[in-house]
Amino acid sequence: EELFPFVKQEIKNTLEVMDNLPVTLRLLDPPLHEFVPQSEATQMEIAKALNIDLEEVLKRSQLLKESNPMIGHRGVRLGITFPEITRMQVMAVFSAAAELIGQGKTPRPEIMVPVTCNEKELSFTRKIVDACYREVLEIHNLEQIPYLFGTMIEIPRAALIADKMADAAQFFSFGTNDLTQMTFGFSRDDIGSFMNDYIDNAILDFDPFETLDQEAVGSLIEIAVERGRQTRPDIKLGICGEHGGDPASVAFCHRAGLTYVSCSPYRVPIARLAAAQAAIQEARQLR
Repeated sequence: EELFPFVKQEIKNTLEVMDNLPVTLRLLDPPLHEFVPQSEATQMEIAKALNIDLEEVLKRSQLLKESNPMIGHRGVRLGITFPEITRMQVMAVFSAAAELIGQGKTPRPEIMVPVTCNEKELSFTRKIVDACYREVLEIHNLEQIPYLFGTMIEIPRAALIADKMADAAQFFSFGTNDLTQMTFGFSRDDIGSFMNDYIDNAILDFDPFETLDQEAVGSLIEIAVERGRQTRPDIKLGICGEHGGDPASVAFCHRAGLTYVSCSPYRVPIARLAAAQAAIQEARQLR
């Protein structure tokens, strides 16, 4: 409840700047321990604000630590354990959109659920979204708020059951950083300690976190595209991650049938150029 007005205002600011353009809003993804301050000064501040002992803050912080937080209690899993966190975010999205509609604007939010591996996770989250949607429509006396509901495909299992995921998801965004991590079994945070040896010894031709591995990760994307479209022919498909700024990766995504790219701001010009080149190359081949 305390976070809600801040989240709503930030979302409203973004939707207003991007008026009449789609804005993908990924639900909270960081592991739980990242929400807890690490310095003693800020931990003392939390203890004082909550009127509890510092020891209690430290104890709770320890309980939230995980052996491998990148595949731990984060993303949709956090929302299943604490559905009020999902509800707060979704209410913020719809409330921000409703206020902008009241001001004559045309917001186009797209709610994206991260780290999914099971269609039932999406069904669980969709119930929260539907309830929030109805509540906001009633509060603001609106007939509708145009939006999309989708998911990140960043776990191999999700790619392989994309036909089921597409029952609820209106769009897929392939999180290729995590999809690469989970397909190779490489930690993207620690890969620097041995990747040069792999390339020097020709075990790998390139760093798969820089250029998309088309053989295996690419196959998972192609499977997900095919199966997702079997269920939902008009499903929106794109890529988010640093591969979105790599020309070879963008060219592959174009061939695979993806239609949008999300990447770091400084990579956007490269991505636009690579997408244009891929489209021109395809046109030449069709002549």
